[in-house]
Amino acid sequence: MVERKKVLLRLDPAVYEAIARWAADDLRSVNAQLEYALRLALKAAGRELRKGRPDNADAPDTSSD
Repeated sequence: MVERKKVLLRLDPAVYEAIARWAADDLRSVNAQLEYALRLALKAAGRELRKGRPDNADAPDTSSD
């Protein structure tokens, strides 16, 4: 399994709450929802992921936050 990078992220509480609601609607953890949103933003900006990496952003994350 590929080792995941860990980052510290500071968010405005209102932004966190909006992402938490979105995550709950999509049955994802907040962490998985943030990764999903980042992948959407990368795709929209034309900055696709490098080939050879699994793209499982659409799969629900069952890990805890």
